[in-house]
Amino acid sequence: MKIAGIIAEYNPFHSGHAYHIAQTRSAGATHIVAVMSGNFVQRGEPAILEKHARAEMAMRGGVDLVLELPVPWCCARAQDFARAGISLLHAMGCVDLLSFGSECGKTDLLRQMAKDLESPRMSACLRGYLDEGLSLPTAREKAAAQCLGDETASLLRGANDALALEYLRALRALHSPIVPLAVGRIGAQHDEAKSEGGFCSASHVRRLLLQNDVQWRESLPAPSAEILLREIERERAPISYRALEPAVLAHLRRLTPADFARLPDISEGLEYRLYDAARSAISLETLFDAAKTKRYTHARIRRLMLHAFLGITRESTAMSPPYLRVLGFNERGREILRRMRSTAKLPVVMRASDIRPLSAAGQYIYRLGASTTDLFALAMPKSRPCGMEQTENTVCIPNEKLTH
Repeated sequence: MKIAGIIAEYNPFHSGHAYHIAQTRSAGATHIVAVMSGNFVQRGEPAILEKHARAEMAMRGGVDLVLELPVPWCCARAQDFARAGISLLHAMGCVDLLSFGSECGKTDLLRQMAKDLESPRMSACLRGYLDEGLSLPTAREKAAAQCLGDETASLLRGANDALALEYLRALRALHSPIVPLAVGRIGAQHDEAKSEGGFCSASHVRRLLLQNDVQWRESLPAPSAEILLREIERERAPISYRALEPAVLAHLRRLTPADFARLPDISEGLEYRLYDAARSAISLETLFDAAKTKRYTHARIRRLMLHAFLGITRESTAMSPPYLRVLGFNERGREILRRMRSTAKLPVVMRASDIRPLSAAGQYIYRLGASTTDLFALAMPKSRPCGMEQTENTVCIPNEKLTH
């Protein structure tokens, strides 16, 4: 058994993801586990469909076991998103490989740069650019160009390479034995429609869905399209952040600067800008536009406002995920779970009743996830009542439905 881990959102699972999984199996993986974002994603918005449906897509597309990346981290900045995902794979105690998409596809180059990014010279250079008022991504790229050269710094321009560097830094911090594997991307970049290789980006698929354009079906593997159609027929998809707009604005208007100051990744003084934006905004667009600056990017503002709405604080994000929550598995996934009985360093949660014996931190994170799922349920085409976290069943895929 050779187990590969993947950290993903699958929002939704498309043909580029299927290619990544096929390449991971070609590299020798016999079993694949995915740590997947829950009902909210790193863009600072709800996922396009509920997490169990996305887990089912992933397993019909080649993943054997899906674990949840809990809510404080699935909508966090890249460093915290990566740190939490890696900590879960490491805590399984049996993962051999970390497979990730990469623009450059050069594992050794990425490993060396991850090491170089932590040098004292690089840290000092980065601080200097941040003090000039630049955003973190811009400051880091400029510091890397100055300290490491333009060619190396260019790696930070690719969204996948930039995230891969955070994975590698997290592996180094944990002294993890998991071996990284970069898989070169041939799909579209995040904001592109279609690449030369023919794969649409997830963001393009989401746009088609929200525009009710049936062309989205051409971008997904048949099993993913089948699951998404089922969810649409049940009025559980697509999820639109706009459905939550009045609730978000109403909640943010009640917050004080002190409340905003407790958010993750907050800079001194930014809480007043967020407070003023929340008081003046009449839509999500005006909210984000009022708060963003050269230093505070649109993406960062979106995440902060979502954190404020969901009740995610600096303290919760600073923790490490306290349990391994199973969203779905197939027969090979069951084999991984058997292995984990003797290797896992964290409790494995299969159902809501497994929460009772957990630590106070574990119960807190679960309750936070349950309350945010209750809000997510309001964004469905047909709103659902509270309690979905307790009533949605772990997905089990029988052998005859496997496509790999």
